[in-house]
Amino acid sequence: QVQLVESGGGLVQTGGSLRLSCAASGRTFSSYVMGWFRQAPGKEREFVGTISWSGGSTYYADSLKGRFTISRDKAKNTAYLQMNSLKLENTAVYYCATGTTWGASMTQKTAFPYWGKGTQVTVSS
Repeated sequence: QVQLVESGGGLVQTGGSLRLSCAASGRTFSSYVMGWFRQAPGKEREFVGTISWSGGSTYYADSLKGRFTISRDKAKNTAYLQMNSLKLENTAVYYCATGTTWGASMTQKTAFPYWGKGTQVTVSS
């Protein structure tokens, strides 16, 4: 089993930045792909981005490229989501997830068997 705990969410004004963290414990973290998803009120959970087990490759939702950056520190068993130039529509609960899939299906929730409980990000004007 893998346990994931997100932190770093909060209230931020439009144009501001936040960095979310996802601390992992349990099975060997370094061999897993890490993904970030988000769910806004009344909407489906959607893909944000993912990072390979080595940290050398990342993939993002098109709408977030250039503003969101995913990184990981394998020594700390932690992944990060840096969010810049935040917009009102970025308000959501952000979840980290982990699995072993790196490929076409990695944007799908079903590719990730392990999930954190989420952290709320609220962007205000």
